[in-house]
Amino acid sequence: MKFSQLATPVVLSLLSSLSGTYGIATTRRATVCNGHAELCDRSFGNVTFVGAHDSYAVGTNSVFVNQDYNITQQLNDGVRMLQSQAHNKSGVIELCHTSCTLQDGGSLQDYLAEVKTWMDANPNDVVSLLIVNSDNIVPSEYDTVFKAAGLDTLAYAPTSASLPASGWPTLGSLIDSGKRLVAFLTTEADFNTVPYLIDEFTNIWETAFDVTDTTFDCNVNRTNGDTSTQMYLINHFLDKLVAGFPAPDPEDADTTNGVSGVGSLGQQVQTCASQYSRNPNFMLVDFYEYGNGSVFQVAADANGVTYTPTTPIASPKSSSGSSSSSSGSVTSTPNGGLELRIVPAHIAASLAVAGGMMLGALSLF
Repeated sequence: MKFSQLATPVVLSLLSSLSGTYGIATTRRATVCNGHAELCDRSFGNVTFVGAHDSYAVGTNSVFVNQDYNITQQLNDGVRMLQSQAHNKSGVIELCHTSCTLQDGGSLQDYLAEVKTWMDANPNDVVSLLIVNSDNIVPSEYDTVFKAAGLDTLAYAPTSASLPASGWPTLGSLIDSGKRLVAFLTTEADFNTVPYLIDEFTNIWETAFDVTDTTFDCNVNRTNGDTSTQMYLINHFLDKLVAGFPAPDPEDADTTNGVSGVGSLGQQVQTCASQYSRNPNFMLVDFYEYGNGSVFQVAADANGVTYTPTTPIASPKSSSGSSSSSSGSVTSTPNGGLELRIVPAHIAASLAVAGGMMLGALSLF
């Protein structure tokens, strides 16, 4: 046997030993982040992400749903922020639209388990969660659910309770560290008890929601921080009034999600970027697939990258033929929860049954 044949395994064994003993870097280095090599060295606070508004509220032909497809399909197609509304339903954290009586999208634990499965299969992606804490549930209860779903191990804990947009780590470093889930909570976040549940409004400001005309302005609507340094989120989903209450408007979603034109997502992004000299960080949309990928094109343009999907995104689901239905029904949603199906002509009766629960509006955050 030649000396070189003996030397090679000896050298490799020695290098392996030295690496373990002296901590020689063998850390994984991400080369593609959220689909683009250009984003790996970009701060999380300097990237524009497409978000699914009420991502759990899935179904068709209902005034209580905001998405056609479940969160796995949303993530497959390019959504990278999942927004949800959490409620306390008999001691279980449930994802419901204003009230669990009106629309129940299933438990938070099942939802998080689905996110975990997708993230395990897609190790080069950073994903954000925005949980609207409707019933002011304490962070420790969320922590229990995150741990049960195995998602706490992927969650990023910042160095302090609030960070300026420029202070966030790069996508590459989040991926390399294995802490590539960024979870925001609208209320009750406590950095000292559960640091990975990040307070939204000290880190992010938002534009108005429940917009019922095409004038999507860029004014600050909600914040608890310094808007000059915070990241910001635009709520770009058009509602229509049904029995005096705002409800999702899929009929105009192609235009609303468009790259350009009056009332389009692209137009609002350009307006906000001009007003604040920086792009929005998050864009929440309804029925994200309407526009044939236009929302992802807007994000790519904002990020200075090319939108080249490897597979076609999902197609909008038809709602034809259902508007003439004479009765509502309760069915299972793709996320495993219950969907109350009801047509606009019968919304008044539903509101009467729901009573005071509806006073917060159908698309309440």
